[in-house]
Amino acid sequence: MRVKHLSYVSAGGKGLLGKTVGAMLRETAHKHPKEDAIVSVAEKARWTYKELLDRAESMAEGLVALGLPKQSRIGIFAPNCKDWTLTMCAAAMADLILVNVNPSSQETELEYALNKVQVDTLIMPSHNRHNNYIGMIEALAPEIHDSKIGELNSARLPHLRRVILTDNKNHKGMMKLEELDNLRSDEYLTRTQNINFEDPYNIQFTSGTTGKPKAATLSHHNVLNNGFYCGEVLKYTHHDKVCISVPLYHCFGMVIGNLACISHGATMVYPDAMFNPVASMDAVENEKITSIYGVPTMFIAYLKEQERKKRHIDSLRTGVVAGSVCTAELMKKMVDQLHVPNITNCYGMTETSPVSFQLHPNADFEKRISTVGEVHPHGEAKIIDSSGQIVERGEVGELCTRGYFVMKYYWGDQKATNEAIDADGWMHTGDQASMDEHGFVKIVGRSKDMIIWGGENIYPAELENFLQTHPDIEDVAVIGIPDERYGEQVCAWIKMKPDKTPLNHESLAQFCRGKIAKYKVPKIIKIVDSFPLTVSGKVMKYVMRLEQQREMELKHKE
Repeated sequence: MRVKHLSYVSAGGKGLLGKTVGAMLRETAHKHPKEDAIVSVAEKARWTYKELLDRAESMAEGLVALGLPKQSRIGIFAPNCKDWTLTMCAAAMADLILVNVNPSSQETELEYALNKVQVDTLIMPSHNRHNNYIGMIEALAPEIHDSKIGELNSARLPHLRRVILTDNKNHKGMMKLEELDNLRSDEYLTRTQNINFEDPYNIQFTSGTTGKPKAATLSHHNVLNNGFYCGEVLKYTHHDKVCISVPLYHCFGMVIGNLACISHGATMVYPDAMFNPVASMDAVENEKITSIYGVPTMFIAYLKEQERKKRHIDSLRTGVVAGSVCTAELMKKMVDQLHVPNITNCYGMTETSPVSFQLHPNADFEKRISTVGEVHPHGEAKIIDSSGQIVERGEVGELCTRGYFVMKYYWGDQKATNEAIDADGWMHTGDQASMDEHGFVKIVGRSKDMIIWGGENIYPAELENFLQTHPDIEDVAVIGIPDERYGEQVCAWIKMKPDKTPLNHESLAQFCRGKIAKYKVPKIIKIVDSFPLTVSGKVMKYVMRLEQQREMELKHKE
């Protein structure tokens, strides 16, 4: 009888960390007090681990003194900066749940995020290069002008009580971050020493078939161990300096970036508030960076910038590329021209903290360009067919993962939680994959149809729900189309209501302005009478993609 070789794999490790994020920071600051923790280039700021710890303890005590109960939700609405990470650490020490708000959010997106998880306190700058944050808050909660600090009572944001400005600007009804340093609490010491590492610590927004972003709720145990083992695979020590150009509000920046560094005493380097290839490559040279992060399109930009201006970047040795598997040509350039011989691929999802698979630095070239590596330490993975049975090695099925990294739940959505995590604790990723004889996994399709534009995740269902609020649109279907510069572009097929004038890019962009982030606005629009449908009435998006790409190729030839 032939023995089946099933698509199941598990991995060991050094053991899981049974501590909180705050405890980890204290431990690292004790070991490496004088090592740089944060270098924020654009802010001209440099904090040692002792400075980061002292500031975080002071901020945490101030938050407790304000009267925030344990497990209150505290939102951070900011691009990459030193105060983002300060807030991350302070929330951990004060037993608060950090809520990551996309810094590109517009009014409707911000309103949804704050209300979905009942954010009590929002920390933010007054503005950034593209958004007037104060203007958004004033539009959503005009009552703030007449409210005492901490006593906001808003009709549209009923749970929000206070706004704290990181740039310490004076604004009626809002606090300045520096004011927290003067507050003391008798409760703080007891609270910070009695935090359960399995309790919720972080909420990050993701999406699915409902179209509304879901709030993935992660514990200290989830994110700290995931960051630690990412750093272990990358062989981080306190001598490493990591260029974090990916967004901190996303798991890539917060966990693979910040927490991998904090758990190893490495330096977190933020070249700029947003992705900036010039600033990134300058930082690599000036700070003697050893590790660099990005999605494939970001690495393309790094390469172009290095070709434009040759820099001394021999300090680089490793890094992480995620979002999609690199082409052979790009991987070769990353190794040869960026001098990153030990670049690794990562795969996962927000719901798995995020990494469940990672390529080891010594993996051969073929594995680098075709797989997402092996299952992470202390994790399990299997590939199943439509009936839930594990398929044989080499066969395609749905990838499922299990382990410490699986989220606790979707906040306030037990139905969605049960659909994602089965009774045996397996996270059903929705991705189609195959596993080879050595346990390496290849992703063959994204069944959830997520679009990745320049490293930003765009969920078609969420965008479709928004576009359908246009008074002239009857129906809409959104897909991603390959793009050389950004990885994918957003394409919308639109069915107009009878007798309505067809929309074009300009008119649709005008409708979207100030309501959704600019990168979500469809770049390609096609007016249609109908969509290709399955027998059960579901839109066949793969058919749409093929047809759209053919049309674009024909147009290009003309």
